[in-house]
Amino acid sequence: MVTETVIPTREELVGRAAKLVPLLAKHAAWSEENRRLHDDVVDALGEAGVYKLRRPKRYGGYEADTRTLTEVAAELGRGDGSAAWVASVYWIPGWMACQFPDHVQDEVFSTPDTRICGTLSPTAMASQVDGGIKVTGRWQFISGAHHAHWQEIISILVPSEGDPYPVMALVPMSDLLVVDDWQTSGLKGTGSVTTVAKDLFIPQERVLPLPVVLSGQTASRANADSPIYRLPLLPVAAASSVGTVLGLTRGARDAFLKRLPDRKITYTGYESQREAPITHFQVAEAVTKIDQAEFHAQRLANLVDTKGIEGSEWKLEERARTRVDLGTVVGLGKEAIDILAGASGGSSIYLGVPIQRFARDIQAINLHALMNPNTNAELYGRVLCGLEPNTLYI
Repeated sequence: MVTETVIPTREELVGRAAKLVPLLAKHAAWSEENRRLHDDVVDALGEAGVYKLRRPKRYGGYEADTRTLTEVAAELGRGDGSAAWVASVYWIPGWMACQFPDHVQDEVFSTPDTRICGTLSPTAMASQVDGGIKVTGRWQFISGAHHAHWQEIISILVPSEGDPYPVMALVPMSDLLVVDDWQTSGLKGTGSVTTVAKDLFIPQERVLPLPVVLSGQTASRANADSPIYRLPLLPVAAASSVGTVLGLTRGARDAFLKRLPDRKITYTGYESQREAPITHFQVAEAVTKIDQAEFHAQRLANLVDTKGIEGSEWKLEERARTRVDLGTVVGLGKEAIDILAGASGGSSIYLGVPIQRFARDIQAINLHALMNPNTNAELYGRVLCGLEPNTLYI
């Protein structure tokens, strides 16, 4: 199926995302209370073309670069971190689906605005059977599962001969049981539930060895020469994720400054918080950290896009640097938001004050295993010291 598509410019896509900010902010409380994105938000993201960013052009997609992803997510995150997070999650498994053989993609992308959720955790076991594999297990933190059409799953395949190894597979959501267990303190609107499979048969054509995808070896002929698809998985995932964090920092900054003129510092002589010297120091420190985070986000996206265009071999240090850039953005983002949240006073604990939501969301992101600043800094330092990485996820 070939579709002629007019590809919007980066500026147009970012502008569409910016126009969604009031709608996302309006529904953020509902999404938190109901632990999934509001249907109006899901529809609006589709109308803005967000689900087309990593969809191949031949299926009506845009094949956008990672700088575009970063800037679009940064706008979405200003309105609602959960909406930006789900968008970025759809981009990553959506990209992974483009590594499968072309006839598999024909099936997956037959749905307009296909939404694919997924995980990189191998928390299931698989066995080889005639014509494919059989999988039993469960996967947690499946963001956007409620509104997804497919899930990318990871399991450990135990072959009849040889050592077990991880495989990646595509499964229709209708084949999985969804367990509504997303009761959390942050990113509450992402609907990151658990999914379960029991003796689920998956045809061999929808199965790939995970190391092949991690290393950037595609099974797709149509996508083999596309700059956005001929890349290793982890740099792509890192560059797809940083925009949400930037959006949270910008949203927190805007929310803080909006309350500033009319907010007193209780039990002091300051009738407006913006008159207090301590506020000047706090705002300057927070915004400087946001600026530093933007530098690392841009460096990450630019590296991934440049390597994709060149089609050149990735050095181990470059791969590790994408992880540390991601972790640095996440760490700086939390530091900046913590400063602003800490300066927002007792009234900020009310759920109607957005700063508390930004603070909870950035805390949740800092705990993510692939985004944690300490984990990523250790990996980068290990590689710089001449040691082999102690993980496949690089």
